[in-house]
Amino acid sequence: MSMSVRILIAEDQRLIRAGLRALLASEPDVEVVGEAEDGVETIRMVASLLPDIVLMDLSMPRMSGVDATREIKQRWPQVRILVLTVSDSEQKIAEAMRAGADGYTLKQIDRVGLLLAIRTVLAGGRYFSEGISEADVNRYIGDSEDRETAGNTLTARERQIIKLVAEGFRNRQISEQLFISVKTVENHRANLMRKLDLHNAAELTSYAIKSNLIES
Repeated sequence: MSMSVRILIAEDQRLIRAGLRALLASEPDVEVVGEAEDGVETIRMVASLLPDIVLMDLSMPRMSGVDATREIKQRWPQVRILVLTVSDSEQKIAEAMRAGADGYTLKQIDRVGLLLAIRTVLAGGRYFSEGISEADVNRYIGDSEDRETAGNTLTARERQIIKLVAEGFRNRQISEQLFISVKTVENHRANLMRKLDLHNAAELTSYAIKSNLIES
């Protein structure tokens, strides 16, 4: 790196923070300017320190890394965010990238990989560690956005039905509660599946939880 890079480590586990600091200690042009233990502290430290890049854990107390990423990017869009986590699920990656993260890598990354990730995001690129496909993540983000758009077109009756399905009620029970025929319930369910590109009751339940139609 040709210029000094100021890094904030956001991680709730002290040993991992120490490990990241140790990985970066031998780089003369890298400076760890601070360490935060939760999302709220991360935002406070970004405000006071304005680092070039935040190494962001996703699972932190008080405020998650995804929420902290979203707020940082809204307030300080120039700050780059590299997510370091133990999860390589497409859903988690997509949530982080939609919030504004610039890269995503696993915590078991070595020093060479970490420096490459930092260089990449500082140069304006997006970084994904080996085994994580950017194309798959982009597809997942697109699917999620399409589903969110479709969710805005649901009628009040469809929202009632998806809520009852997610709560475990069968078609006949739903028809009795809403005073409609079983056939009408079946038609509404078919329309819901088509609109939201969902395929079974489990996916409907997951959608209802994420959309705050029911509590998890």
